[in-house]
Amino acid sequence: MTPENAAVPMLPGLRDPSHRVSRRAVAYWTVRAALDGLILLAAEGAAAAGTGLSAGWVAALALTLLAAAGYVLIMPRWRYRVHRWEVTADAVYTRTGWLSVTWRIAPISRIQTIDSHRWFGERLFGLANVTATTASAAGPVHIRGLDTATADRLLDELTAATGALPGDAT
Repeated sequence: MTPENAAVPMLPGLRDPSHRVSRRAVAYWTVRAALDGLILLAAEGAAAAGTGLSAGWVAALALTLLAAAGYVLIMPRWRYRVHRWEVTADAVYTRTGWLSVTWRIAPISRIQTIDSHRWFGERLFGLANVTATTASAAGPVHIRGLDTATADRLLDELTAATGALPGDAT
């Protein structure tokens, strides 16, 4: 285990996928977290104003502000350290999360569809997501926070890899 990922304990038999998401994902996740915090504060502030701004409401608003600030400062950077992905000739590997960490491995032979999603906010930051759907009950494998060029290359690679395999991936 290298010092850069020492915060993430390794499970036996697993290794870190080799690629990180785009560094721009940190800025995107920071803005999203800040907007979420502002919405929560605005709703709480409206409730406080509507019922009379008591000392209890002031304390609640202060605690919400402190929690939101911590979330904005910690979550995006921690998430960047954890999120990794890799595609080999045999499988798609991902590690995601920030409070709980999830490893997913999907064999290339089991991939049924490959999709890309680019929400408006992600496009502003030059980011894209790639999803590989399998018949697994665990659901699709998501690789979020890729720069658009990497996502486009990955879509091409996965399309070629899955198209070269016989069968219908079921």
